[in-house]
Amino acid sequence: MKIPKYKYLFIISDISIISSVYLFTILAIREFDGFNIAVIKTAISPIILASGLILIELLIFSYNNLYKLSLVLVKSAHLTAIMKSMLFTIVIIFPSFLLLTNLTFQENILVVIYFAVCYTFILSLLRVALLRWLYMLLKNTGLRRKVLIVGDGKPGRMLAAKLAFENPEGINIIGFIDESKEIGEEIINGKKVLGKYADINTVVKHFGIDEILIVDETRDYEQLLELVDYCRETKLTVKITSELFKIIPQKLYTEKYENLPVIEISSSYNYFWISLKIKRIFDILVAVSVFILFAPLFVLIALLVKVSSKGPVFFSQVRVGKGGRLFKFYKFRTMLVMNEEDTNRKEKMLKFMKGSGSADGETKVKSDWRITKIGKILRKTSLDELPQLFNVIKGDMSLVGPRPCMLYEYDNYDNWQKRRVNVIPGCTGVWQVTGRSSVSFKDSIVLDLYYINNMSPWMDLQLMLKTIPVIIFGKGGG
Repeated sequence: MKIPKYKYLFIISDISIISSVYLFTILAIREFDGFNIAVIKTAISPIILASGLILIELLIFSYNNLYKLSLVLVKSAHLTAIMKSMLFTIVIIFPSFLLLTNLTFQENILVVIYFAVCYTFILSLLRVALLRWLYMLLKNTGLRRKVLIVGDGKPGRMLAAKLAFENPEGINIIGFIDESKEIGEEIINGKKVLGKYADINTVVKHFGIDEILIVDETRDYEQLLELVDYCRETKLTVKITSELFKIIPQKLYTEKYENLPVIEISSSYNYFWISLKIKRIFDILVAVSVFILFAPLFVLIALLVKVSSKGPVFFSQVRVGKGGRLFKFYKFRTMLVMNEEDTNRKEKMLKFMKGSGSADGETKVKSDWRITKIGKILRKTSLDELPQLFNVIKGDMSLVGPRPCMLYEYDNYDNWQKRRVNVIPGCTGVWQVTGRSSVSFKDSIVLDLYYINNMSPWMDLQLMLKTIPVIIFGKGGG
């Protein structure tokens, strides 16, 4: 996948800026004679430490969308993101300085203040003023992106028309790919149809395209996803704007081209298998560590479940895993034991899936009178899902991924919805941290498919961090 050239400009400058800020901080520490050389030498070399801090800082910048042009070009949003990154960084470096220096608590506070002032001033001056000005100066030269629009829907024509008069993003629309029009036919402002869908690869190579933007209003979910798959084979950056996927910009920060939300779809197939191996190793390490750390909590919850109502501590259920494989899914029991099948919930869920449920059916199916008192607390905080760590260790589930569905749900999926089982299901995911019970069924599928098409170790880490406040505050639980 081609990385936009402007990102290299910002990343290289960020590394220089961050290095300067950390150097200033180190000099400030030396003034206090605060280096604990023995600790630093035995723990980690200063070079590795500095490299690690810079890498963490770049990840923090990415987390706060500081490499998305639609944010960078807006001064107020850019400054806000820098301030957020500064606060994130202080949370990380403050304990690091306490461990790796001989500074007193008061001296450490003073160094952190130096760091925060220097960090905010230099980043604001260079990033918001100088780099933004430099990008605007160079955007129509080497940084200009050649974009191919697939489909000539109304949003695509409007975007082409707007960019003809004002183009802060530095986008150069080369032309259109369209099945319904003749090659060479003009769409708008001299931009013509360059080929049919079968010609995409030829057009990409001939015109040196950097990015494909899918704007097609005539397709359903299945057809649109097939088109996305076809465009991804070019290995270029693929972006899409569609009413069918409008839940994504509503719940997640996405790029905007002239106020038109566009959703990026990753094309990093070459490293996909490496990501999966890293993902599995990460899953095992984190699951085992969390289990050991929270073992006392496991025991306490088990006792509370046992004494609060008759029945087993754990609830198990057959769920659908990767590729349609069935597995046993574990949770702490939160409901009274009933012999008969929960046909009411099944009927509600099926109506909800078809979009014909009651007000209850517009969201995740709610619980009923059978939930125990301790069960309400466990569900609200998602602590009932802790036993899924066993599923993660066994390999049936991952820490992050689409939620595993029940067999009757899978049997009633449309073909495009069955794409959810192309990866290992997870304990948490995009729709859990952005909406949980407040999103519709189709929207939850769309959010899961967005994750599947963009999954990476970095995205998993972000989603896990975002899960923590959801659990603490019980947002969307129930």
